[in-house]
Amino acid sequence: MASASDNKLLEVILDSWDRNNLILINLLQALPPGGLEARALPSSPTVAEMFTHMHFVRLIFLSEDVPECAVSLPEREWVREGNPDVIANELERSAGAVRHAVESRIRSGEAMNLHYDHPLLYLQHMIWHEGYHHGQIKLALKAAGHPFDDEVIGPLTWGIWMDKTQKR
Repeated sequence: MASASDNKLLEVILDSWDRNNLILINLLQALPPGGLEARALPSSPTVAEMFTHMHFVRLIFLSEDVPECAVSLPEREWVREGNPDVIANELERSAGAVRHAVESRIRSGEAMNLHYDHPLLYLQHMIWHEGYHHGQIKLALKAAGHPFDDEVIGPLTWGIWMDKTQKR
């Protein structure tokens, strides 16, 4: 039986996922013109490809571990989508599906089907994976001559994690 404190902890866990997605979308929306085409090295993926990869990874693991919550997968994983609004909509769609799946499995006490010992580990993997690509995106922009000003990007990223009043 879940206790009131368990429900509060679940709210905090899901809020961390919501904040992670908000940070990713803020990063996307803060890109300079041409930022989606930036890459750290000539053989590296573009910024657009990294965003679409993150969306794909969310959904492929979801389809394998919580198939009843799966939503349609993109046809390809590394897509050079040129419209940030399309990418943002896809990130919102996959974030909602992940949130629903994790909440459903935690509330039911049901294990994940394939990869994780607990639904929280899936969520933590997604946050870690996306943080990795967040850093790659910032590096790609720096390599392309478009580094973010920390005073500008900080409140849109790190500030979201630390804001005690943040609510989506």
